[in-house]
Amino acid sequence: MKKAIIIGATSGIGKGLAKLLVVNSYKVGITGRRTELLEELKSENPNFYYVKTFDITDIIKVAEKLEELTAELGGLDLAVICSGTGDMNETLDFKVEKRTIDTNVIGFTCVADWVFNYFEKQKSGHLVGISSIAGLRGSRQAPSYYASKAYQINYLEGLRQKATKLKGQIFVTDIRPGLVDTEMAKGEGLFWVASVDKATRQIYKAIKKKKKIVYVTKRWGLIAKIIRLIPRPIYNRM
Repeated sequence: MKKAIIIGATSGIGKGLAKLLVVNSYKVGITGRRTELLEELKSENPNFYYVKTFDITDIIKVAEKLEELTAELGGLDLAVICSGTGDMNETLDFKVEKRTIDTNVIGFTCVADWVFNYFEKQKSGHLVGISSIAGLRGSRQAPSYYASKAYQINYLEGLRQKATKLKGQIFVTDIRPGLVDTEMAKGEGLFWVASVDKATRQIYKAIKKKKKIVYVTKRWGLIAKIIRLIPRPIYNRM
């Protein structure tokens, strides 16, 4: 039986993906800040879920908690980093920017490094990061969120390059969602908002195929191409 860890499984994509993995015969370690939500998920299938409560911004504890959880699972084949945060912040409130950076950059890096190093020693494994289509350009409305997602995209690419150099069975997948019906989807007049179920099904298919970069849902791949083509003078006025 394969073993997976979902970082950030209390809600949204992380929770949905954890359920889907269990249905497909994985033992799944689930993490997050809210123990009650993790225990609620575990109660649905107690023999297949393993709970470990921690916040990825507490970088002193991340390695310890991941080691404990991996030991309880009896190994690790797949790790998915779903934890993330971001808010509109046109006034540049530094508290908002710092919270985003602490989670999406520092916490993300701490988890990704631990997982990659584990897989390198094991000579196999699959690391999946949930970045965002937001990482393709900057944003006046949420500067740190868009920038942090650009960081994740490039960091995952760097790890994918390292994996290639190692010539082992280590895979790195960058999942770039558009709008998914979660707490992260903020704003009015949103379009092409996918259900969590549809998004997680597409993510699971990408994991099985060991894709390198995937837009979720697929139609956001078209939007990504358009975003890249917008000339900078025009984009700056948007």
